[in-house]
Amino acid sequence: MDAVIIAAGFGSRLRDLSDSKPLTPVAGIPLIELGVLQARAAGVERVTVVTGHEAARVEQFLADLSRRTGVEVHAQRVADWSQPNGFSVIAGANRVAQMGGSDFLLMMADHIFSAEILSRLAQVGAPDRGVTLATDLRVDSPLVDPDDATWVKTDGHGRITAIGKHLTDYDVVDCGAFLATPELPEAIAAAISAGKPGSLSDGMQALADKGRAATMEIAGAWWLDVDDPRAHALAEAEAPSRLVLLYR
Repeated sequence: MDAVIIAAGFGSRLRDLSDSKPLTPVAGIPLIELGVLQARAAGVERVTVVTGHEAARVEQFLADLSRRTGVEVHAQRVADWSQPNGFSVIAGANRVAQMGGSDFLLMMADHIFSAEILSRLAQVGAPDRGVTLATDLRVDSPLVDPDDATWVKTDGHGRITAIGKHLTDYDVVDCGAFLATPELPEAIAAAISAGKPGSLSDGMQALADKGRAATMEIAGAWWLDVDDPRAHALAEAEAPSRLVLLYR
């Protein structure tokens, strides 16, 4: 199984703590390394990290990470990191395809997950879907930032009908982890061609409109979007007891 971790953005809300979001430490471990750790614990054999802002620093770290851990980690630099995150998804998926892969776990560098979420997600692929999104019913959880969350409306049977940051009618929240097939980058590319900005949500909505976007409810498992100092403090307090912090 491949994983793609999106780590290209600027990370403006964490600038007071770090000038590189992927290299921001939590429990003494950079966020991007925590992502690789959890992916490895979930059975991922190869990780592609899409870089952009501070790319040279992040790529140097990734090369060292791969050497010292034995995890196969590849960097794929996106052409313009200021573009919407769908461009990073396309870049990462293209690298996976070049290496002979197909489906992949898709993660955001600033989201951290208990390994069980990723382990379960890696097993839920099926011919009737082009993407599966990990979602949480706990929309009022204190761990969720309502000003930055991506909200999801489902049909009540595990299929996405609408997704976006500005939804007012929703029943679950996007956890930032996906099991993607090549249909997802293809849908993003088609959305761009149709004049959309090119966000990941643009591709997700396109697949939802075709009935090809499913959800996996995480059933109370732990996750956190480490996007600002408040969330970082929560991560510092909880990550050591929630995450795999050793390679195995």
